[in-house]
Amino acid sequence: MFNFLKPVRDYAQQAWQSSRYIGQGLSVTFDHMNRRPITVQYPYEKLIPSERYRGRIHFEFDKCISCEVCVRVCPINLPVVDWVFNKEYKKKELKHYSIDFGVCIFCGNCVELCPTNCLSFTEEYELCTYDRHELNHDNVAMGRVPYKVTEDPMVTPLRELVYLPEGVLDPHGVPNDAHRPGLMPSEILQQGVEDTSHTSI
Repeated sequence: MFNFLKPVRDYAQQAWQSSRYIGQGLSVTFDHMNRRPITVQYPYEKLIPSERYRGRIHFEFDKCISCEVCVRVCPINLPVVDWVFNKEYKKKELKHYSIDFGVCIFCGNCVELCPTNCLSFTEEYELCTYDRHELNHDNVAMGRVPYKVTEDPMVTPLRELVYLPEGVLDPHGVPNDAHRPGLMPSEILQQGVEDTSHTSI
């Protein structure tokens, strides 16, 4: 007798579910309207990497003593160090050094434990290529001058949120001398040195 009410009930349930889903979607939209814009117009705008960012490894050929510590501490034995023993000076002489960044996990063991500091991290993260063999950098490719976003005249460098001044959410138009709310690691170390010097007096 009341079979005609079933389609009406189904239609009402579907209308209620649809309105609920639309409300959920609009709530997410309205929530994001109050947040900081995170869109960066890459490649014309680039974020400045953090101070301890682990990018492409820079290698200084003249400092290397061929001790192979980097090979021993690497979890995958990645660096290739070719050397010959110089009988005249009785020490190793470096011939070739290379790291395959297609395999490297950027753990930082080689950089941290290098006794002569010939390895260092840079802020370069654009290592993409069409041929994976081009990711195998030799000592010449690793020895080139590191790229810096702040020194590229074709790019607008933008600070990340943690490096913006207090209360500022938009990185556009922030002057370079504007200080962030927290202290830089170098400033924390300097503050510790000053505190110890005051206590020693």
